Amino acid sequence: MADSALGRLRILDFSRVLAGPLATMTLADLGAEVTKVERPGSGDDTRAWGPPHDSEGEATYFQAVNRNKRSLALDLRDPGDLAEARRLALAGDVLVENFRPGLMDELGLGYGELARENPRLVYCSVTGFGGSGAGAELPGYDLLVQALGGLMSLTGEPDGEPLKVGVALVDVIAGLYAAVGILAALEHRRESGEGQRVEVDLLSALLAGLVNQSSAYTVAGVVPGRIGNRHPSIAPYELLRCGEGEIVLAVGNDRQFAELCEATGEPGLAADPRFATNPARVENRDELREQLESAFHHKSATEWVELLRARRVPAGLVNDIGAAFELAAEIGLDPIVEIPRKGGDPVRLPRNPIGLSKTPPTYRLPPPRLP
Repeated sequence: MADSALGRLRILDFSRVLAGPLATMTLADLGAEVTKVERPGSGDDTRAWGPPHDSEGEATYFQAVNRNKRSLALDLRDPGDLAEARRLALAGDVLVENFRPGLMDELGLGYGELARENPRLVYCSVTGFGGSGAGAELPGYDLLVQALGGLMSLTGEPDGEPLKVGVALVDVIAGLYAAVGILAALEHRRESGEGQRVEVDLLSALLAGLVNQSSAYTVAGVVPGRIGNRHPSIAPYELLRCGEGEIVLAVGNDRQFAELCEATGEPGLAADPRFATNPARVENRDELREQLESAFHHKSATEWVELLRARRVPAGLVNDIGAAFELAAEIGLDPIVEIPRKGGDPVRLPRNPIGLSKTPPTYRLPPPRLP
């Protein structure tokens, strides 16, 4: 597409489930032509991951990360289908795969062999724990990586059990890193004419994605633990009870804290040595919580949100997913796109969050049916 950022890019997508498909859909939204290679008969695993399903029986999980793609059913154990896959790989710009390490080499579709014939190829592999070494044989499931990678140790109440995040967040992080890596490799190719291999593993993506929690360990030797809805380095930054309902506060500086104290009728708290600075508030967070919940008891969460927002204090209610989409629509973010589907109802999906003034994302194709 002439008016898209990646309109001349051809991607062959062997990936399944979430991380790889998210990466290729992100690039497809930006104009790339993506051909998704699937197993005949069953296709991507997520086609069977339901409920929920749409009105035509399609799994909503699959739809989440597969718009703007065409599907091609190839049995890579069949010599004819394998030859077609190889032909497409050699003719394309980018190949993405997340098979177990070594499988693509066994099929004659590994990076080394393809790059000899197509040196401009950008070849992206997404693995669980690396493509070589002791981690290569470990299965790369998001829940497993959340556990082994430390995320579950940070999630939940201090006296409760470790909890996973409510979405496959590791796959999402890895998929976005993969998309960035592919774009970097394409920029290098534009300058040099040479493709290269891009490798992203789920464990490394998670450790990088834990940001301040990871640097607490790498820089200061601190091993963070579970603290519920609190923040390890900021206070008040948590969920608090009100007279009716709960409110989330995300107070990031002393001005906001002073405004919060004024709103609650306790301006003296901002000068109290226990709470005057953020480090002091973190040190005395239990006492601060008692003070704030005592004040919040006199009004509902909805009333407090209105009062605090008027003072530019970050505060909000805990929305469910439906209310979150409604909020985004109310403030003009247009969170849902509707993609026509031949012979059926249109597909309504979350909008790509990237805003580009000249080459914005486009929504050309619904998630493909299996051929």
